[in-house]
Amino acid sequence: MKYKIAVSGAARVSHCAKGIKELSKEVGREIARQKCILITGATTGVPYFSAQGCKEVGGFSIGFSPATSEAAHLRKYKLPTDSFDIIVYTGFDYTGRNLLMTNAADGVIIICGRMGTLNEFTTAFEDQKPIGVLEGSGGTADKIKIIATGPYRGVKKVIYDKNPKKLVKKLINLIKKEKIHFKKVEKN
Repeated sequence: MKYKIAVSGAARVSHCAKGIKELSKEVGREIARQKCILITGATTGVPYFSAQGCKEVGGFSIGFSPATSEAAHLRKYKLPTDSFDIIVYTGFDYTGRNLLMTNAADGVIIICGRMGTLNEFTTAFEDQKPIGVLEGSGGTADKIKIIATGPYRGVKKVIYDKNPKKLVKKLINLIKKEKIHFKKVEKN
């Protein structure tokens, strides 16, 4: 079974770390190299760059659009379509799209980001999804350790790394452990 990994990050990247485009592409490439499916919010910036990286190495990506149709995706939201194999037009604007996207994923990677990325992080965190944070990428990603430390409910499943390849591999291992755990629980 292929794992579905969502990449959440800044649509506008001016506040992100230098080299954010290449970092994002490398995450997308590594997701594809590991035979996983990339999921994004079908938007610009970090999610788009990761989809481009995924495409460069023959990977498969699914974009969850806030729009109701391709026409609205292009005209109203002014979002790209070229790097996605499938786009799901949710019709739920950004917050509804975020919920559907994170719920569809087996794990989530946070790269840079702003408030929308924080929304996706908290949704995945509350759902106890495995989460990988690309440290040093700027924005929300560099604040998550502070946010996630302290009082929380349930099991904490957040990992951190500065290296895109290592982060993807660590996240996949965490997803595998969780899948094995659920299979054992299911048998009992």
